[in-house]
Order: sequence, then C-alpha cells, then structure tokens
Amino acid sequence: MEFSEDFRSGFVTLIGRPNAGKSTLINAIMGKKVAITSDTAQTTRHRFRAVVTRDDYQLVLVDTPGLHKPHDVLGEELNESAIQALDGIDAVAFLLDASKPAGRGDEWVVRQISAVKAKKILVITKTDLVDAETIAKQREAAQALAEWDAVLEVSSVTGDGVEAFMETAANLLPPGPQWFPSDMETDQPTEVLIAEFIREKILRSFHDEVPHAIGVVVEEMEYDKRKNLERIYALIYVERDSQKGIIIGKGGRALKAIGSEARTDLEQMLGSRVFLDLRVKVRKNWRRDLNQIRRFGYGEGM
Repeated sequence: MEFSEDFRSGFVTLIGRPNAGKSTLINAIMGKKVAITSDTAQTTRHRFRAVVTRDDYQLVLVDTPGLHKPHDVLGEELNESAIQALDGIDAVAFLLDASKPAGRGDEWVVRQISAVKAKKILVITKTDLVDAETIAKQREAAQALAEWDAVLEVSSVTGDGVEAFMETAANLLPPGPQWFPSDMETDQPTEVLIAEFIREKILRSFHDEVPHAIGVVVEEMEYDKRKNLERIYALIYVERDSQKGIIIGKGGRALKAIGSEARTDLEQMLGSRVFLDLRVKVRKNWRRDLNQIRRFGYGEGM
C-alpha cells in the first residue's frame, strides 16, 4: 500500500479504570456523540474504534471497557477485551481521572501497559472538576508509575486540551497509509450503535443492580423512504422478572420514557424520523453465560 512519508497513521488505544473519561473524550474529539457515557461501571462493553482523518494524519482511536476487578463472566470478558486492545497498536493513552486520587486500581492498569512496546501517553482527564494543585498531584503520582512519552491534561466538557491530545497522538504515529475512508467515523454497525444508545438511557434512568443486568439487541430495522421513517424493533434483556417490572414501570411509563429519550439521539444519528418498538425479556443469569454474552456482542466474541 503506497503512502506519503508526510502522512502519519495508526491505532491509539484509550485505557483506564471505569469512568476515567475514555468515551467522553472520544465524543469530544469526534465533535458528536458516537460512544455512550454514564456514571455506571461497565458502560462501555464493546471495543470501539473511532476514526479521525485530517490532511496529514489518520488517527484510529480504540475505546475500551474500563479495567476493573471482575465479579462475573461478563466482567472477565470486558477485561480481556480491553487488554487485547493493546496488541499491535502504535500508542496507548492511559486516562487518569483528576477528580479521584490515583490508587491501586490505576497502578494495576499501568502494569498492564508496561510491557507494551507502543508509545505511552498519560492523559489527566476531568480537569474542569479540580484545581491546579490537585492536577499537579495526580500528574506526579502517575509519573512515578511509568515513563511517559507525553503528558497531557484534558477536559472533554470544556474542550481544553482535546486538540492538543489529537496533535500529540498523531505526532507519535509512524508514517503510514490511510487505513479507512475519509468519511468513516466508526467501525461499529448501525444496529450496535442503536442498541448502545438505548442501553445508555437505561443506565442513566436506573441505579444499583438493574443497569448491569441489561443487554440490548436490535432485532429488525425497516426504512420507509416515502415517510423518511426508520422503524426499529429492539429487545431489552434482563436477568429477573423483578427487573423487567422496573424497566417497564407502572403502566409502561418507564419504558416509554426510555424510548422517548433514545429516539432523540437516534433521529439525530440516522437523519430521519424514528419509530422505536421496545420490548423486555428475561434471560436468567446471562452475565454468567459466555455464549449469551457473545451473542450480545460483548467482550471478545464480537
């Protein structure tokens, strides 16, 4: 494959503990919502690639599930997915939440990337939430854990440092070809993005155990060109009958609210009106069933 020596391209994996800000940073870089976000651990279940193409570089950003101590087969699969995302990459960005003191979990994540031969970038995130002294302490703690090729501070909310992150990452890439078309933004199928946007609304609406027990699958899509209407039929899976009742809500009000909120994002993404049909099914203990986890497309079965 031919390419100009002035053009740089490569893969940069974003890694860190849950809620370190990986998906939020990707959305800030893309200038639009392509990855779901919430305060719930295990929000990101897919290894997700976003593509940024400029005149002089193509940056392929790999979002990963947050590394954490797993409590079930799903957690083990998500950790494995994140660690495998370190294979064959050009750079790895370790994201450290400025608003939470660096701890043993962060040390464990850094150990996972210590043997990786790729360039290493330390990214202090959520800088809008803390003062300069706190940021300095976080930087000092992280710099004691490893040697970094670059150190950056970013706020995805305000946009501070986002462009600097892209330029820094691009400068660490080797000369290479344009791997993906210029107009490609993500490698995720439309059905997966739709399922994730629906799941995000559930994560933001409910707490405790219910969000972790949710899996979403798009069963069918039909586009009516004359009406510019996309009909989407999706199933929300839970593990217990009690969770099904919570998701549906009294008189179906909770499920209707989920559908209404999801439809707003979906219409913006698809550029058409959306009819969204949501149904809830119980599949007991699916998080302990590797085959079911992979049927949902989570972890390494994707």
